[in-house]
Amino acid sequence: MDNIKIKVSEFSIVPGSRKRDEGKSAHSGEEFRIDYLIPKYLDALEHNVKLIVDLDGTIGYGTSWLEEVFGGLVRAYNKEDVKKTLDFISNEEPYLIDDIKHYIEDATKTK
Repeated sequence: MDNIKIKVSEFSIVPGSRKRDEGKSAHSGEEFRIDYLIPKYLDALEHNVKLIVDLDGTIGYGTSWLEEVFGGLVRAYNKEDVKKTLDFISNEEPYLIDDIKHYIEDATKTK
């Protein structure tokens, strides 16, 4: 199986709030993580391939959105698996990759 790719811009060009309950059209990080990222992440993990997250094509990202998506993934799963499985494309804002890696590293389990 080839690597799996997910484009955030296909979810929304305007990623919004952290949580779903912050508005019906909030395009929240929680919604993206649960409905879009996790199914593809589990598929990539099962098939031992990379999940490439393409961050280009949006208007921009709030830090709370990014932390909810990627920190939340670590809190739900295994940090080392997340680090091993995820890869990123961010030609428009390359610094986002380092920011996300910090959110992944700083995330702790809540279970």
